[in-house]
Amino acid sequence: MAMNNQGAGPGGSQWNSAQGFGHHPANDFQPQQHQGWWGHTTAREHHPTPARTSGHPFQPVWNQPPPRRRGVLNVILVIVAALVVAGVLLLLSLSLGPSAFLLCGILALVPLGICLLGLRWIDRWDPEPRGALLFAFLWGAGASVVVTLLLGTYVVELLGSALTTTSPDVIGPVLQAPLVEEFAKGLGVLILVYTRRSHFDGPVDGIVYAGTVAAGFAFTENILYFGSAVVESGNAGALVSVFILRGLFSPFAHVMFTSLLGFVLGYALSRGGGNARILVAFVLGLVPAIAGHMLWNGGTLVLFHNFFLFYLVVQVPLFIAAVIAVVLLRRSERRLTEARLGDYAHAGWFTPEEVRMLATRPGRSQALAWAQSVGAKQDMHAFIRTGARIAYTRQRMLGGRRDADYAAEERTLLEEATQRRARIFQLASSAR
Repeated sequence: MAMNNQGAGPGGSQWNSAQGFGHHPANDFQPQQHQGWWGHTTAREHHPTPARTSGHPFQPVWNQPPPRRRGVLNVILVIVAALVVAGVLLLLSLSLGPSAFLLCGILALVPLGICLLGLRWIDRWDPEPRGALLFAFLWGAGASVVVTLLLGTYVVELLGSALTTTSPDVIGPVLQAPLVEEFAKGLGVLILVYTRRSHFDGPVDGIVYAGTVAAGFAFTENILYFGSAVVESGNAGALVSVFILRGLFSPFAHVMFTSLLGFVLGYALSRGGGNARILVAFVLGLVPAIAGHMLWNGGTLVLFHNFFLFYLVVQVPLFIAAVIAVVLLRRSERRLTEARLGDYAHAGWFTPEEVRMLATRPGRSQALAWAQSVGAKQDMHAFIRTGARIAYTRQRMLGGRRDADYAAEERTLLEEATQRRARIFQLASSAR
C-alpha cells in the first residue's frame, strides 16, 4: 500500500501538494444523497461557503494566543459540582465506614468504566469538550443524587396519598424512583444545553451528555447499593450477588434511560428554536426516560417474578435495540460530515479525496497510519477533528442556529484546517 511510502499521502501518491489530494476539480465531488436526522434542517437557511482564494495569508493557529472565551461560568459549574460530589462521597464514607466505602468504591469503578468506554465509542467521531463531559459526570455523581434525596420523600408522600390502594413496595421503586431520578439527572443535561449549546449538534451529542450524567449517578448509586449489601448481610456473598446483577448484568441501565432524554433534546436543538422548544423537548424527553426506568424497576415486581426471565425477554432486547439505534445515528453523523465538507470542496477548500479521507472511517484510519509514518499523527488528528467541526458548524448555520457567531467560527476553522494541512506536508517533506 502507499502507506509504506513516506512520500505518499494517505490517499496514495496523489496527496502531494499543499492543497490536498492531487488536483481533481472540486465539482467532481458528489456527496451522498442519503440523509438522517439532520436532513430536515439543512435547507432552512442558505449560507454559501466562503470562496477559497489562493495565496490568502494565514497566521499559524497554534502560534496565536488562545482567544478569551466566556468560560468562567463553566469553570464555576465544574467546581461547584465537584464540591457536591466530595460532600456526597464523604457522607457515604461516614455512613458505610472507610473500609466498606473503599471496597464498594473500587467495585463501582467496574460498571463505570464499562459505561464510559461505551460512551467514548459513541463519541469518537466528533468528541465533545472534556470540560463539558466532566461537568456531566460530576452532576450525575453528586448534584443529581442530592436532588433525588431532597425530593424523594415528598414525592413518595404525594404518590402514597394519591394511590392509596397501591403497595408502598411498588410506589417507591416503580413510581417514585424513576420520576425523581430522571428529573434530577435531566436537570444536568438541561444545564449543559444552556451553557454548552454550541456543542449540541444533534441526537448523538445529547446521548453522550445524558449518558455521562447517568454514568455518574449510577457510580454513586452503586456504592450505596454495594455498601447496603455489606452492612445488612455482613457477608461477601450478598455483595458479590449485587455486584454481578448491577455491575455486570446491567451497567448501562441508567445510561439507557437518560439517553432517551438526551436524544430528544439533541434532536430539538438540531432543528433550531428558542427556550420554549427546549423546555418542551425536556418535558417530552422525560416521558420515555421515566417510562423505561419504570419498566426496568417494575419488571420483576409487576411483570415477572424471575429476574433472569425478565433479563432475557426484556432487558437484552432493549439493549440490542439501543446499540442498533446508536450505530445508525453514528452512520448518519458520517453522512452529514461528508455532505457538509462536500460544500467546501465545491468552494475549493478541500479536494474530493480529502473529503472522503476526513468523512469516512477507512479514510481516517488510512490517513492516521500514513501520518504516523512521517511523524505527523498529532497534526493529522487535529486536521480530522477540525474537519468534523467545520462540517457541524456549517450544519448549524444551514439549520438557522443563532446561539453563536458561526460565520466567524467557520472562518477560523477553515484557516486552522489550511494551516494543519501545510504543517502535515512540512513534516512529511522533512521525513523523506
